[in-house]
Amino acid sequence: MDYNLWGALLMAFVICAVSGPFFIPALTRLKFGQSIRECGPKEHMKKSGTPTMGGLMMLLAIVVATMFWSKLTPEIMIALVLTLGHGVIGFIDDFIKVVLKRNLGLTARQKLLMQFFLAGLYLFYLETTPGHDFSVWIPGTGYTVDLGIGYYLFAFLLLVGTTNAVNLTDGLDGLASSVTVPVALAFSYVAVALGHNDLGIFGMTLVGSCLGFLIFNRYPAKVFMGDTGSLALGGGIAAIALLTKTELLLVIVGGVYVIEALSVIIQVTYFKKTGGKRIFLFFPLHHHFELGGWNETKVVTVFAFVSLCLSMLGIVLLLLGNAGGRGL
Repeated sequence: MDYNLWGALLMAFVICAVSGPFFIPALTRLKFGQSIRECGPKEHMKKSGTPTMGGLMMLLAIVVATMFWSKLTPEIMIALVLTLGHGVIGFIDDFIKVVLKRNLGLTARQKLLMQFFLAGLYLFYLETTPGHDFSVWIPGTGYTVDLGIGYYLFAFLLLVGTTNAVNLTDGLDGLASSVTVPVALAFSYVAVALGHNDLGIFGMTLVGSCLGFLIFNRYPAKVFMGDTGSLALGGGIAAIALLTKTELLLVIVGGVYVIEALSVIIQVTYFKKTGGKRIFLFFPLHHHFELGGWNETKVVTVFAFVSLCLSMLGIVLLLLGNAGGRGL
């Protein structure tokens, strides 16, 4: 047993749990309160003014615990860059919305440009790493598909898609953290199984930070992670998938993120094509169930359970891939 894994989890948990009583009052004094969309579920209006940008607590926990328990290899450094980089994008977005009172925050183009830069850093790392390849493993098999230069676009889409999907999932008290815990656990296992022990440690800091944050973010939430936290979590999860070459496994393990994002795409497309008709009561999907009569706690519990099941399926597919000759 590698005690560094559990040490990293515990340290990240403690840092997040201990920093909460300091961060939350500070965010309140600075009036970094969440604004609630009037078009959303009416029950959420009472959450207006709840401190946001709590993702700063999570970033602190992730960085300190990772630097303490893992070797600062180039692989770990790029994982931290992708996590912190997306956290910075989220912080800027939160700052514009909360402090400057511009509800839309960063424009889509501004976000994409920043994410393109971060994807470029990853691809530069890949190009300068001996023995790199542009193949993608097919989960559950021993086969890979060489994308050639198409891998550049694939990696960019994976980063953008994952970070934005996690961001969409962060819509109920405790939802994003609860869904991410089993995902990060699964990818920590994947990393260790494939010989990336330090990435496994990094993954466990994601788990610990989410668990520590849940102390304050579970219903009724005392603080929200904001885009600062959700984009950072997405960047961290995507980093592990990219660096372990298990990109397509993320589509399965992170299936809840995928479904949440698809619900938005389907609703918007259907709305435009039909002149205002809707498939879901509201989007993303968690709001559909909420407006259908489920309370927040039930939605979070069910979504977290589905995430756990998908994470276990991902591990099974990894083991099948090993049996199929992937060479784990």
